[in-house]
Amino acid sequence: MIPAKGYAALQPKEELTLYNFERRAPGDHDVLIDIKYCGICHSDIHQVREEWGTGLFPMVPGHEITGIVRKVGTKVSQFKKGDHVGVGCFVDSCRHCENCQGHEEQYCREGTTYTYNSKERVNGHITQGGYSNTIVVDENYVLRIPENIPLNSAAPLLCAGITLYSPLRHWNAGPGKKIAIIGLGGLGHMGVKLAHAMGAEVTVLSQSVKKAADGKRLGADHFYVTSNPEIFSKLANHFDLIINTVSSAINWSDYMQLLKTNGTMVILGIPPENVPMVAMPLIAQRRSIAGSLIGGIKQTQEMLDFCGKHNISSDIELIPIDYVNEAYERILKSDVRYRFVIDMQSLNDDHTLM
Repeated sequence: MIPAKGYAALQPKEELTLYNFERRAPGDHDVLIDIKYCGICHSDIHQVREEWGTGLFPMVPGHEITGIVRKVGTKVSQFKKGDHVGVGCFVDSCRHCENCQGHEEQYCREGTTYTYNSKERVNGHITQGGYSNTIVVDENYVLRIPENIPLNSAAPLLCAGITLYSPLRHWNAGPGKKIAIIGLGGLGHMGVKLAHAMGAEVTVLSQSVKKAADGKRLGADHFYVTSNPEIFSKLANHFDLIINTVSSAINWSDYMQLLKTNGTMVILGIPPENVPMVAMPLIAQRRSIAGSLIGGIKQTQEMLDFCGKHNISSDIELIPIDYVNEAYERILKSDVRYRFVIDMQSLNDDHTLM
């Protein structure tokens, strides 16, 4: 076993605190990674506060991990010591079901092994995430970070980046397509950057005008404030694809009417309560509503390479580990532009765990 330290919620709803634990010893196919940075995802808050009812505690959150390879197993062929690498939302899957064989491990029929709050297939131990100094991962679930992307601003690409890239690719965003992004937060700002780089005409739909300048800076061609009801009549039948990144219970039916015939609205946020839907906007113009969950390993690497080619990374606020509880409160107030990233050197400098 390998000693590790991090920040964990020891019980549901508790603030995160310093925590000693152990990682499994690296096997022949494993990569031992020194974690340098870890992004904070809104889902981390849901998990540690037991809002989804699936918590395994103590829980070390974090699935936007970047770092440097310290050591590789004897049979590892894809990585070597010193490589810049990342780990995203999952670290294993069954590898033989239809979805795994189709490079969509996030939809594993036997259940994906998540980076934290899951159980390892090899030993049944609870997985612990990236708010820590080290992690051991099978090489097939490790990603290579392009050299021109800084490790700190690359971290959110491992969740926020692929969460937007996957539906944009699946629904063929590109030249000649009109794409709307609902919400300009951690997910939305990545959607604007990626869709713009793909050559689409990009519109931000936001409840507030406060981020209009940011929207244009990030690559949006248009920015509309949806608190103005006239916007919905102005933009009716306008978009090929709408990606909804917000988790609040907005009226999906209103936004469906902004789609062209055969258009699709993709849901990424999970509202805390059921959202009512009216059938007529779907039926009248053969519109569709769909969901999307991150992406497989192959597509995530494709996304990272795309970001390297187009010099895309996340807009971040870098914080020390002991600021994480305050960061959670700020996220709940939408007070971050656009993703918090924890500098794990701050954990290594903390001597209270020694």
